Amino acid sequence: MELWQAIVLGIVEGITEYLPVSSTGHLILASGLMGLNDTPERASAANAFNIVIQGGAILAVLGLYRQRVWQMIRGLMGRDRDGLRLAINIVIAFLPAAILGVLFADLIDSYLFNAATVLTLLALGGVYMIVLDRALVAPRRKAERGMDIDELRPHQALIIGLLQCVAMVPGTSRSMMTITGGVIVGLKPKDAAEFSFLLGLPTLGGACVYTLFKDFQENEGSSTMVAQFGWLNIIAGIVVSTIAAAIAVKWLVGFLNKHGLEVFGWYRIALAAVLLIAVLAGVVSFAPESA
Repeated sequence: MELWQAIVLGIVEGITEYLPVSSTGHLILASGLMGLNDTPERASAANAFNIVIQGGAILAVLGLYRQRVWQMIRGLMGRDRDGLRLAINIVIAFLPAAILGVLFADLIDSYLFNAATVLTLLALGGVYMIVLDRALVAPRRKAERGMDIDELRPHQALIIGLLQCVAMVPGTSRSMMTITGGVIVGLKPKDAAEFSFLLGLPTLGGACVYTLFKDFQENEGSSTMVAQFGWLNIIAGIVVSTIAAAIAVKWLVGFLNKHGLEVFGWYRIALAAVLLIAVLAGVVSFAPESA
């Protein structure tokens, strides 16, 4: 991997991680176009790299929502009731994915990480968001109705957490499921987005740690990712991802308030079509040939 490739992947990850458009689909396309998945070893390293640079997206949210994070810390210390309620809701929403992720991650990678699944879920997710926006999001936005994040109840947080588990299937989008889940339980679109961002802290953080652990464990203390791509590229990817994610998060909140989710639905359908063409043309591969 060259430095410019790490920068490109960092930009793609940072922009798409918190948008409801499937960062997986974009990273697969970008990696394929740059030839980073042409062997099993490089494909494995690229997959690990794409997950680890999610650390940049975590740093972006920690910076932008530092007051909310501090509020939760104060809540856990018994100094802020609303902060404690929010922290509890984040934990409740995180637990389903934490449990099911450990149990089924390998099975999902083995049986569902393929072109048919990703393309189908990209397109179906697009239809889902178009229908949901027209039926629920647009009317609520125009009427300025909905709950604030501080009004969310534990059973509603659990529903969002269960919907997040659906995003374990490649091509679905964690942001799509958690933002739409928040809207479904009654949150205002901007508050649903904020809860999704905060829920990403433990979810993406856990995925980063788990991926690093597996990478070192499976290679007896060494890292395929580091051997293939080098620390400089990894650090560059994280830094660029942080900047790109911060820009995307700030933009998304304002966009949802004015325009809702439908445009992302049409974008997902278009992306599915582009990926299909790339797969048929042999530009993108989900199962690299043996070395």
